[in-house]
Amino acid sequence: MKRPRSKSPTLDEARLRQQAIGVKLRQMFEEVVNEPVPDAFLDILRRADQRRSEEA
Repeated sequence: MKRPRSKSPTLDEARLRQQAIGVKLRQMFEEVVNEPVPDAFLDILRRADQRRSEEA
């Protein structure tokens, strides 16, 4: 959905800045989400799950 252009160039500049920041944040989030989980961390999670199931 496009917003109507305002009469103030500073508002237009602010919107463009916000859009650029939003795009960059989404790109950074995608990169982080797609990073592999280190094996050492997965091992820690497995051991924690194992302990939890033994206690139950």
